[in-house]
Amino acid sequence: MKHPASREFFAYWDGKRGDARAPERSDIEPNAVRERLGDIFVLSCEANYPFRVAGTRVCAMFGRDLKDKSFPALFAADSRSEIEEIVGAVADEMLPAIAGLTATSSRGTLSHLELLLLPFNSRAHTPISLTGLLAPFDNIDGALGEITLSSWRYIHPPQEPLVPRALRKLRIARGFMVYEGLR
Repeated sequence: MKHPASREFFAYWDGKRGDARAPERSDIEPNAVRERLGDIFVLSCEANYPFRVAGTRVCAMFGRDLKDKSFPALFAADSRSEIEEIVGAVADEMLPAIAGLTATSSRGTLSHLELLLLPFNSRAHTPISLTGLLAPFDNIDGALGEITLSSWRYIHPPQEPLVPRALRKLRIARGFMVYEGLR
């Protein structure tokens, strides 16, 4: 992590999770991270990963309110499927991720940003969501256009091999489940 805001938010998240893979959403106290609230967002793990909450600086970077807007839609077409996979792995595998991003502003200047994605522990009968932080390395000159993913990695990958996401979803399925059988 290169950006101080990312390091600070990750340290807070890491402290809240303790020995668990991720903290509960209710464990994150907005007052404790008030200096970073403008850079923080929450995504719902529904189709297109819509923003549930987006900080004022995040919205200002794109020149519009992002609530209920698709997170992957902010990315250029060649980066969109990759960011969807990363967000899916953060939510499903509970792996924090960090990414380097670039975007061109409406005035033609190139901006470099850092994206931090952190999972929340999921509970039965609650919607799955994750949090993140988007911080620019320099001043943004005008609203940003499409984002391009330049680098990314998972933070502290688990020692055991990852189970494919489709199988993991079956393993943690809640409630009544019907399995098709042979005739």
